[in-house]
Amino acid sequence: VRDLYEQALQGDDQWKALPAPTGELFQYDPESSYIQPPPFLDGVQLEVPETKGDFKLDGVRCLLKFGDSITTDHISPVSRIPADSHSGRYLQSLGVDAKDFGSYGTRRGNAEVMVRGTFANLKLNNHLVDETGPKTVHVPSGEEGDIQSVSARYAEENTPLLVIAGSEYGQGSARDWAAKGTALLGIRFVLAKSFERIHRSNLVGMGVVPLEFLGGDDAESLGITGKESFTVTIPENSPPGHTGVSVRVDSGLEFKVKLRLDTEPELQFFKNGGVMPFVMRQLAQSA
Repeated sequence: VRDLYEQALQGDDQWKALPAPTGELFQYDPESSYIQPPPFLDGVQLEVPETKGDFKLDGVRCLLKFGDSITTDHISPVSRIPADSHSGRYLQSLGVDAKDFGSYGTRRGNAEVMVRGTFANLKLNNHLVDETGPKTVHVPSGEEGDIQSVSARYAEENTPLLVIAGSEYGQGSARDWAAKGTALLGIRFVLAKSFERIHRSNLVGMGVVPLEFLGGDDAESLGITGKESFTVTIPENSPPGHTGVSVRVDSGLEFKVKLRLDTEPELQFFKNGGVMPFVMRQLAQSA
């Protein structure tokens, strides 16, 4: 038995005869619809961006507005890929036959598929539109479309995005793509009444800032429709859990929310744009 285990990683003659690329970097196949270079460090510099004073983002738009109990099943790409879904149409554009789509799990190495499957749950109830399902609206044009298409339009306009939600946002089983897809959609903040513990942590790791309503406030009590423009200001040197983050609405409303960066390391992740840029810079400094 020991001899078998010692030979386990060597393979048989057929395995050894398979062509294999060499070199230190993985050679991606540009024709593959299963695995493509991950985009999470695209554009990231080795130096932490210098920030002076408060962190402030103007002109933030709401991509999605929810009630209570949005689960990771609502958010994360799960199940088989339907032919009439945004991901399905993308795969068809690559020449993939519908019978070969498989599931999001088998395509998780292709961010282009996965981001189109984020918030693609057919039972999604986005309060910005009347139709149930993975749709939203672009503001101020009023044009509706697939969530990823609308987010891409906002990206072309350099418009940062937020999600507004109720209680227990992100409850359910922990799914990494629930946070990864959120970040790739250009969502910078999630403003909710409360968060599930692990999903909140995953959002922070992807550079998405969780914010929490204070004192029983929520979008309804504050009269927020989700079609406004927002300015979010995080005061300089805010401590973990700071309750002085300001949200100003173009209607004239201004209110305070809680910064759900709960530890000093999470503040460092925020300043670096997420845990992956943070680790990359740490490794570069130690090289």
